Amino acid sequence: MSETENRPLDDQELPTPEEAAAMAAEAMRAEEPEAQETPAAEENPLQTALDAATAKADEYLALAQRVQADFDNFRRRNESVRADSFAEGQRSAVTAMLDVRDNLERAVPLAEEGTPLQAGLVLTLKNLSAAFEKLGVKEISREGEKFDPNLENAVMQGSPEEGEPGTVCAVFQKGYEMGGRVLRHALVKVVSE
Repeated sequence: MSETENRPLDDQELPTPEEAAAMAAEAMRAEEPEAQETPAAEENPLQTALDAATAKADEYLALAQRVQADFDNFRRRNESVRADSFAEGQRSAVTAMLDVRDNLERAVPLAEEGTPLQAGLVLTLKNLSAAFEKLGVKEISREGEKFDPNLENAVMQGSPEEGEPGTVCAVFQKGYEMGGRVLRHALVKVVSE
């Protein structure tokens, strides 16, 4: 032990404020490594937990984005199927009505001129034709044109006197198309070649 430590308290010299500050700084430096290790040790588990939670959140976000993309694809496919089914239903309904139109067209000239029956037939035919027009139904009328097997069915052959070879010279039953698709092929007579 040094002399200063053995002396009574009254005889000891008190350190100056600068010495006291230096001693406190030295004591703090001596304790710092322990103090730094403790917060680092506490921060590490928290950081690990935060990293795990962030990874889980990223995984859930990616899953949600995939589910959203799958749902969008499903919705588009479903809309496409619905539109196709609706169009097919319209085509089926119109095809079923084609014979009704044919019969009305045959009945109008047979009814007596100026009678209520004829007026009713004409009005009904006009309304049916307007409904077909709204739906985009078009008549396949190609008399005098080159025969097209995609639009017409040839049921008879005509003589060369009836027109150019390979052309339609008579239509027995009208054909109809809707939206670029043939609903019913026209039944025609074609000039033989």
